[in-house]
Amino acid sequence: MKQAKLIVMYPTPTDVQLFEQRYANEHVPMAVEKLAGKTRFVASLITANINNERSPFHRIAEVYFPSMTDLEACLNSEGGQATANHAVEISSGGAPLFLIAEVETFDF
Repeated sequence: MKQAKLIVMYPTPTDVQLFEQRYANEHVPMAVEKLAGKTRFVASLITANINNERSPFHRIAEVYFPSMTDLEACLNSEGGQATANHAVEISSGGAPLFLIAEVETFDF
């Protein structure tokens, strides 16, 4: 069975400092507490674009689950819905993009 992950891509906020405060102090703790079944949470801050152009995204969060069934159960739960709604609320640069992916891992 393949692992699954939820990817949340946040557009560049209108107020970066306020977004970062709310993300660190409200959203990350909420995700850690309320996203049942997760195995890993990765929060990336986008610092550059390979073409030296402005990136359309400021942060990308990846939340890993043992299976697609676990991810779907989390998204349909009260905690999953509250966390997703909070992501939309704090995303002042526009609605975040939510993606669901199957994970393939290759060891070298």
